Order: sequence, then structure tokens, then C-alpha cells
Amino acid sequence: MKQILSILKKHLPKIGFIIVFLVLLANCDLALPSYTSNIVNVGIQQNGIENAVPIVMRETTFNSLKMILNEDSEVLDNYTKISKNTLTDEEYKEYTELYPLLKTETLYILEDVSDDKISEIEDEMKYTIALNSFITQAKTTSSNITNTENLSTKEVIEEKLNELGDTIVEQYAINSIKTEYEEISVDIESLQMKYIIKTGLKMLGITILTALITICNSFLISRLSAMFSKELRSKVVKKVMGFSNEEFESLSASSLITRTTNDIQQIQMLITMTLRVVVYAPIIGIGAFLKVKESSMAWVIGIALVAILAVILVLFFIAVPNFKKVQDLLDKVNLVSREILTGLPVIRAFGTERHEEKRFDKANIDLTKVNLFVNKVMSIMMPTMTFIMNGVCVLIIWVGADKIDNATMQVGDLMAFIQYSMQIIMAFLMISMMSIMLPRALVSVRRIAEVLDKEESIKELDKPKKFDKNVIGKVEFKDVYFRYPDAEEDVLSNISFTANKGETVAFIGSTGSGKSTLINLIVRFFDVTGGKILVDNRDIREVSMKDLRNKIGFVPQKGVLFSGTIESNLKLGNDKLTEEEMKKVAEVSQSLEFIDTKDKKFQSPISQGGTNVSGGQKQRLAIARAIAKNPEIYIFDDSFSALDFKTDAKLRKALKKYTKDSTILIVAQRISSIMHADKIVVLDQGEVVGMGTHKELLKSCDVYREIALSQLGEEEINNA
Repeated sequence: MKQILSILKKHLPKIGFIIVFLVLLANCDLALPSYTSNIVNVGIQQNGIENAVPIVMRETTFNSLKMILNEDSEVLDNYTKISKNTLTDEEYKEYTELYPLLKTETLYILEDVSDDKISEIEDEMKYTIALNSFITQAKTTSSNITNTENLSTKEVIEEKLNELGDTIVEQYAINSIKTEYEEISVDIESLQMKYIIKTGLKMLGITILTALITICNSFLISRLSAMFSKELRSKVVKKVMGFSNEEFESLSASSLITRTTNDIQQIQMLITMTLRVVVYAPIIGIGAFLKVKESSMAWVIGIALVAILAVILVLFFIAVPNFKKVQDLLDKVNLVSREILTGLPVIRAFGTERHEEKRFDKANIDLTKVNLFVNKVMSIMMPTMTFIMNGVCVLIIWVGADKIDNATMQVGDLMAFIQYSMQIIMAFLMISMMSIMLPRALVSVRRIAEVLDKEESIKELDKPKKFDKNVIGKVEFKDVYFRYPDAEEDVLSNISFTANKGETVAFIGSTGSGKSTLINLIVRFFDVTGGKILVDNRDIREVSMKDLRNKIGFVPQKGVLFSGTIESNLKLGNDKLTEEEMKKVAEVSQSLEFIDTKDKKFQSPISQGGTNVSGGQKQRLAIARAIAKNPEIYIFDDSFSALDFKTDAKLRKALKKYTKDSTILIVAQRISSIMHADKIVVLDQGEVVGMGTHKELLKSCDVYREIALSQLGEEEINNA
């Protein structure tokens, strides 16, 4: 897990930029409902009159307000008396165009119309204007409020005003101001249009900014998640490249493929969704809640959130346990698919296609059933959430309509409340989706962490030693024991022998005697469990694996070729191989004869696994690849089994001449391939039962003689 987090740590500056963009995006999204509310409330209902502070009023209105205000109030001091006598000709012309009533009456105009000044006097002005409006109405009618017998008294009206909220008081004041403007002949329609256009342009600007931020943020998030996946995938592959056979067996190749592809893709999606949803949802949700927390309808949102949380918990406990099962079953499908594809010739030869189809169908159906169950459970989520959201909308409109009817809420405020409520619900909805996705992604995180945290059984020293430069090509086994992990018995016991430079040492024995295991220990595919192996007088556990393997040209029991060309496969052994050297190694390995028959020669394509060449050709190319490396030590693990006797003889003759200064270790089943070796080691049930030349072993080793009798016959042995 620490290794996964270390990759994320490198991208912290990018994550910081993304969070900044998300905060900006949330602010933009939170601003739009307010502007929508303003267009409805101010632009439409209030005819563009933004606040309860009149810019201009008649002298009679001014005097009425002055009578209502306390004597120590200075709010009306902000207004200046204007008439034809107090203005210059130019000023008079300008003002009469705005306020035609000035031609016949004296007006009072607000000197400072800045936002700060209006905010300073708005509270006192709106209450005074609303009170003046009520008193004026009370003098003419008694149908607007109760207690009609005392309507003319200021105290009763003030009491009624105090019962109303600030919003409604403001509305009364603005309606009074609108009436005042109409009396002064102010162009209210123009005022309204200017406000709507101004607010609409602000909303358009915010929308464009939102689009730009979304594009930039999506690009950053996509790039970050893709780079993270790339680095994580490289880290996993690098880790797997260092695994020994023990780690491969414990994890399995099919599971490693799934982890490197599907699981990392799940983690990539987790990062993308985390940055897009987990970070953004709380910002937008908290911001929207702060906008509506003072509202009398906040309880509606509480009901919605309780319903959403209930749905999330139900889905969480039903679906989550199946996510790990999905990944395990995906491993199973990959395993069966891989076995079928690699073993297709055998399946066809034995006519077991139906059996393999049934086996695949079972794994496929098991995966499908679990996936269908999870998807069915998940499919319930969206309709349920949609129902909750629509139900909340209906409830808000129902409650809000009653409040509008009672003059305690405006239509624009109700619209804004609906939008903010949806933002809060959507924030919880996004988090709920993540709560379902997160457990599945965490399964993938644990599976990847299991690979990265896997302790390697074969370890290198922090400060490895260097090989003895005075000794070249020497391989020595000293009392070597080896047991496979979790095995009850040793596979190899008390193995001791020495192979010097220029010698050919062969290993032979019955199937299961430990020949290939012995060879694998030299390359450190496994480490010995007892004794030690020396190469050039150094314990191979004390040197770096790179230095060790640079000394060895290894040809495995099963010739493995990679997709590409013949040239690219040969250059795996030596990337500096010249064309002349390439022809030489092909000639030594007896590969040149079939390469020359191809149209593109060394540029001829090789398919994955070398399936477009025969078994013998594959073995010869694998041998050529090892020869191209020109190592000190050659290891051939039963690498001549697919060759006919004639090709085998020619290859061994050419090989002996070409590798005369190298140490050759050969594992073989056929005595004819090793009978000319300098030393033959005979293994039986993991122990050395004979060692010597072909002739010596025929006389001294019963196991070797039995193998020779089964392959060569009595007459040929007697003539040896």
C-alpha cells in the first residue's frame, strides 16, 4: 500500500491544482441559483428595483418618511433636494430626462448610490418605507390586515410589521418604491430590462467560466489518473520480473495478468472518481447547505438525506461482499481461457473440445451470475434516487407554494431553494455511488498491494561482491540440498561436482530425478536450502543476479520465442549483434538452412510464442540466441530433444568448436547427445549415483547402464 501511495505523492502538486479548480467550479455552480432567483425576484417581480432604497422620491414622500423616522435618525440626510432653482441648465435638462416630474415638483435624490452606502441605510429605509406604505393604506382601507379598528395607529402597524420576515418587509418597501417611481415617471421598463440583461450576462459569463474550468479539470484528472496507472503498471511489472518461480506459483500467471490489467484499471477509475466526486461533492454539498440552512424548509432536505442514506446502507451491505468474488471469478475465467489457448493442439488431438467448452462455460456463467446480481442491485439505485429527488421537488413546491401564498417567501427564493436542494442531494448521491464503487476498487488496491508487498524469496545483498577475475567459467556445487516450498522432502540431496572452463558436463537421469531443478539453481530461479553453489569461486548468493546471469547463456527446456522477427529474437542475447555474427550463430545452431528459405531471411516475422515455426526450429533459434551472447557458461536444459539425430550431431560438433573456451552444462534424456561429454553426472531420486565419462559409467554405474541399454542396445554398449 505504501508503494501505491508513494506514486500518488509524486503527483501532489497536480492534485493541488485540481482541488483549486474544483473549488472554483463549486463556487460557479453555487452562484447560478442565486442569479436565477434574482432574475425572478428582482428582474420580474420587482421590475429591476434591486433594493429597498429609493434613488429618487417626491417631496411629499420625503416629508412622510421624515415624520415616521426618529428625530435623531440621519438616514434622510443622504438625500439632496433638487428643483429647477437649485440646478444649472445642463443639470436640469439631464434630470428632467430621467425624472419628468421635476418640471412641476421638487424631488429628493440620493447623493451616494454606491453599494456600501445603500447597504448602510437599507435596513432602516426599507422598514420606514414599508411602515409608511402600511400607514398610507390604513388611511384608505382596512382590508389588508386584522384588528381593523386600530389600523390607524402606528403601534399596531409596527407590531404587524415585526411579525413579518425581512424578505416580506423588503417586498412591501420595494412595491412602494415602484409606485413612487411610476409617479415620478421613471422608465421602469427600461430599468427592468437593464437589470435582466446585466444579470443574464453575468450568468452567461459564469457558465462559460464553468465550462472552461470543467474542461481543464477533466484534462488534469484524466492525465493524472493515466500517468498514475502507467507508473503503477510499470512498478508491478518490474516487481513481477524479479519474482522467482515460488512467487509465480503462489500468485499464478492468470491472476497476475488480471491484476496488471483489470485491477489497475479499477484503481485508475477510483482516482478519477475520487477527484471528480469525493473532493467535489462535499464542497458543493456544504456550500449549498450554507445557502439554505437559514431557510424554514431546511427540514425537507433532512428527510431526503435520511432516505438516501437508508438506500446506500442497504445497497452497501448487499452488493459489497460480491465485489471480491467478481475479481476472483475473473481470475478463474482468465486461467481457463489461458489454459485453453495454450493447450489448444492437445485439446484438439484428444477431442476434448466439448469438455473444455463446458469448463469455460462454468467459469463464465459463475462470473456472469455474480455480475448480474451486483448489477441488478446497483440498477435499483438510480430509479430509487430519482424517485427521492423528484419526491423532494414535489414536497418543496408544495410547502413553498403555501409560503408564497402566505407572503412569507418569494417565487425566486423557492426556485433557488429547489436548485440548492438538488445540489445537496446530488452531492450525497455522488458520494453514495462512490461508497459502492470504493469497496470494489479497494479489493483491487489490496490485490495490487499484495503483488508489490510480496516478499521475494530470492534476495540480493545491498552490497554484492564482484566475481574473481582470475577464475573464468568455473561452476562448483558443494553439498547442495534443495527442497521446494511447502514440500515434505528434498528434491536434491548432497550434490557435489565441479565444472571447469572448457569442460562439457552433462546431467542425465530418469524423469523426476532433479536434473532441471539442479540447472535452475545455477541461474538462481530458486535458492539452495543447504550447501552452496560457486561460480568463479563466488557463492552466487553473494553476487548480483545481473552479473551472474551475464555470465550464463541459458537455453530452457521449452524454447520460448517472442513476437517480432528472427533478428529481434537473436538480439535478445546480444543487442549489438552484427549481421555477420548473426549469420555465424545461426550457422552454428543449424538455423541458417531454414532461415535462408524464408523470403525476408532474418527479418521474417515470429508470432507470439513462436507458433509459426516448428518445435525443432524453435529450439535451434533458442540455442542461437544463447550463442549470440557469447557467455562464459552455457546451460542447455534438454535443448536438443526436438532435433533429429543428424541435426543433433551436426549442432553438437559445430557447438563444441565454437564454444571450446566456455563451460557447457547439458541436461539430456538421450545418451547420444552427451556420450562425448568430459564428465557425466548421473542423478537418481535427487542424488548423485555416478560421475565420470561415458565409458567409465557404463562399467561403474548401474543406473547409467540401464539408461544406455534402453537407448543404445547391448551390442553398441559392448563396442563402446
